[in-house]
Amino acid sequence: MRKVLTGNVAVAYGAMLSDVQVVAAYPITPQTTIIEELATMEAEGLVDMDYIRVESEHSAMAACIGASMGGARAFTATSGQGLFLMHEMLHYATGARTPVVLANVNRAAAAPWSIWSDQTDSVSQRETGWIQLYCEGNQEVLDTTIMAFKIAESLRLPAMIVLDAFFLSHTSEPIDIPDKDAVRDFLPPFDPGDLWLDPNNPRTFGGITMNDAYMEFRWQIQRDMEKAKAVINEVHEEFAKVFGRKYHQVEAYQAEDADVVMAVSGTVASTSRDAIDLLREKGQQVGMVKLKTLRPFPREEIIEALKGKKKVAIIDRNFSPGATGIWAQEIRSALYELPEGDRPLIYGYIAGLGGRDISVKVIESIYQKTLKDDRPDDVDMWIGVNYV
Repeated sequence: MRKVLTGNVAVAYGAMLSDVQVVAAYPITPQTTIIEELATMEAEGLVDMDYIRVESEHSAMAACIGASMGGARAFTATSGQGLFLMHEMLHYATGARTPVVLANVNRAAAAPWSIWSDQTDSVSQRETGWIQLYCEGNQEVLDTTIMAFKIAESLRLPAMIVLDAFFLSHTSEPIDIPDKDAVRDFLPPFDPGDLWLDPNNPRTFGGITMNDAYMEFRWQIQRDMEKAKAVINEVHEEFAKVFGRKYHQVEAYQAEDADVVMAVSGTVASTSRDAIDLLREKGQQVGMVKLKTLRPFPREEIIEALKGKKKVAIIDRNFSPGATGIWAQEIRSALYELPEGDRPLIYGYIAGLGGRDISVKVIESIYQKTLKDDRPDDVDMWIGVNYV
């Protein structure tokens, strides 16, 4: 079936097709239409789920953790300040090994107040132990929502689907909606095994852990995060076999013979493809790598994609005050161990904060600056700022 859907409605379809059992909901722009659509689906009998209206995003995540520990497939959605309010419970979801799935519609951080898009909300949750999957278009949003449940439940780790506010959340595209029976074959019912709450086998969860055992719990999370790289690839492969659409943690575009490679994520990838096509028509050797996973960071794949290149221009729609853009931090770290002849020069750019447009013209200007300059002007270069 083919429909024209916004990114938010695509998320709701993905959760519905995944037979989600518990949705804990608190509205915040620009994600509100995700939970509104799921409420409509429940009212129309399209999905058999418990819909919990909570008083805050902190409570929404707490409810999802409890539902997951009770053996239910749990989902919620949020944006910006809502994700920040969940921060404590994001750590708890990981430590409790609950495979909750969360859709985060990227929203810039206040203050000043903003409902527009940048990635600062999601990237600031890097250390919570959540798998993070960034989406370029609405078809990828729907497909990634389904895959996120399979990935999370395979690893007993929570997963976050990330999509740009308004550029995807409120923009409509034609979407292929998978057959529900095919999705059920791909994603069987959540099996909590014997690890969760059972009235017939009572246990204590979340009790205090002494200093002779705490590190082992953290090590297990790290071990399974490393396993997640292979699991994500396996789920991508299986999804492609069943539904015909293939996704990658690191996807190269026109990069094989490129002297300058643009490294991007989210919707900037779509605009970059157009910019690269136009530059290629002018004889420029430029390519792109699109990054889908921030956690676990696909270090080996990044090294393979970028080693031996002359220059890499990283466009970050986020930044860490006092440091640099987050994708630039991660890529620099991954490439550091390469020998000097294989290690490209890294040019970090901050652009598009607070929903400012990153147009084809902007991307072309970033390419031209990277090509022209022998070295970057600074560790990060801010694009389009009206300096005061």
